[in-house]
Amino acid sequence: MDKIKLFLKNINKKIQQNSLTPAGNRKKVGIILFYASIAIFMLFAVRLTYVISVGKVGTGSLDAERQKIYQGSSVIKAKRGTIYDRNGQPLAEDAASYSLYAELSKDYIGINGVELYVHDDDHEQIADILNKYTGMDKKLVLEQLTPKKNDSGKPINTVEFGSKGKNLSLETKTKIEEALEKEKITGIYFKEHPDRMYPNGNFASYFIGYAQPENTEAEDSKLSGKNGMGIENAYDEVLRGTDGFKYFQKDSKGNELPGSEVVEQEALDGQDIYTTFDSNLQVRLEDVMDSVFEKAHPEDMTAILMEAKTGDILAASQRPSFDPQTKEGLVAKKEQPDPVWENLLVQRPYEPGSTIKPFTVAAAIDSGNYDANATFNSGRMDLYDATISDWIPDGKGLLTYRQALSWSSNVGMVLLEQKMGNTWLEYLQRFGFGHSTGSGLPLEAPGDIRDKNAVDTAMTAFGQAISVTNLQMMQAYTALTNEGKMLRPRYIKQIIDSEGNEKEIPVEVVGEPIKASTAKTVLEYMQDTVTDEVYGTGYGIYNIEGVNVSAKTGTAQIFENGQLLTGANDYIYSVVQIAPTEDPEYIMYVTMKKPVITGEYGSPSELISEISNGMLKHAFKVDTTTNEGEE
Repeated sequence: MDKIKLFLKNINKKIQQNSLTPAGNRKKVGIILFYASIAIFMLFAVRLTYVISVGKVGTGSLDAERQKIYQGSSVIKAKRGTIYDRNGQPLAEDAASYSLYAELSKDYIGINGVELYVHDDDHEQIADILNKYTGMDKKLVLEQLTPKKNDSGKPINTVEFGSKGKNLSLETKTKIEEALEKEKITGIYFKEHPDRMYPNGNFASYFIGYAQPENTEAEDSKLSGKNGMGIENAYDEVLRGTDGFKYFQKDSKGNELPGSEVVEQEALDGQDIYTTFDSNLQVRLEDVMDSVFEKAHPEDMTAILMEAKTGDILAASQRPSFDPQTKEGLVAKKEQPDPVWENLLVQRPYEPGSTIKPFTVAAAIDSGNYDANATFNSGRMDLYDATISDWIPDGKGLLTYRQALSWSSNVGMVLLEQKMGNTWLEYLQRFGFGHSTGSGLPLEAPGDIRDKNAVDTAMTAFGQAISVTNLQMMQAYTALTNEGKMLRPRYIKQIIDSEGNEKEIPVEVVGEPIKASTAKTVLEYMQDTVTDEVYGTGYGIYNIEGVNVSAKTGTAQIFENGQLLTGANDYIYSVVQIAPTEDPEYIMYVTMKKPVITGEYGSPSELISEISNGMLKHAFKVDTTTNEGEE
């Protein structure tokens, strides 16, 4: 730069030495312009040489800017883990869908000059192929492939093909690609969209949950478990995996040039989850729940079938329910556009009524406060400022305490509670009531034991003034079926990562609330419910031919917003069945809230038995380890 300045100074000095005539002035201006042009050219040449050699403009890198133009990157989506039943049947799995598009610009050129656009003479063949594999109208295809301009007068180079060109399966995509390749046709491409498939429809829907794209507006948005629901949400981090990344060369429109990709980081697929559910039993349960729901018109229903020795949940359902594939059954409100839902099995506590009485008897036996043959007067009793009544207020006359269980006497249970004193509350805690099972399912409720006064405490002995969840009840029943050892309900057996490493979820003993002898005795007494023609509340209803069944029925009053409901249908009806009595294999528990039943369909108990008896009979015919059996 200094040399240039000196050069211009010498020129100026020479000009000043010339005569300042008009001719001299013109000559002076010409000389200045000439040499100024040379100086500017030299300045640009020096600057250009510097930029080329250093590769920077100011603090910006030319190479980096070049890469922005010609090099792109994208995410390699990790496959979300599959949820299986106990026999390896998929319950929820990734099933990407695809949409078609065509590139019409003749500037769409790949590496080594390969033409990647749609050629004019291929239009008819493309229309034939798309019509064959998607049912797309050939006229529509030809119209879309005809060059057009947008409102600004610029050519439209990328076109799609309407609804029939979207949501295509992998099988359809593959067939189209093979047909195009065979004819050496270029320019037709596919966009992949993440999706989740639930092949069984309404299948333990609230336990499984559902996943959908986090951002429904983005085509490549990642799937995630939604609305705090089921396994899809509770195990979202396990299922979702880790995305990878790749880099590639792109054309002037930002499209990837085929064959140019370089993978920077491989995707790590999500882990697969094997549940304890048995598809054969679950499908049967869903069918019978639909049938009974249509007959009984209850506010809601729940049902769980559990393997007695492991705590494994083989089937579980509720009504109302929904189809996770179509989302039919999920309710939305204007002020709350997200679906409104409730997992009744773990999220909504309720007063169980008489199905808690086996635990009252168990506590009394285990604590030495029980005499099966001692008698009392059924019907009514005064307790402080309250009157305790049986379900038949006039009672059944003089009953033994063994008959108190089969006839479901509230008075008998309160008398046992009075004999136990504070010991009864200790047993409620031992059986797991008042706190959650720790299932890991979202929003699991702990329930509540109302022991603020002596009357409330007494009422817990017959299932009022205490709120529980279905899962808590199932957990407590396992103490009766496992010689006093209580098992945490298990709904996942195994988790397997993308490399095949297995993590077993063990059967877990969470307490031993009663002795083995107590458990055996209670099961024996519960058998009276279905075998005692005089005192059994389930006699002739919950019997299963050829199998000894221990059972307990329940009819609970409903308190809502601090008020006792008094309508004719304002009850929660329920039953627990454990079979066989001598060596339990299954526990079946069903609830039905506020049924409205017409005469042609019988009583709530008869309709509940369609579910419970039907499922137990089917379970005994089906080998749940192989999913095979007689019908």
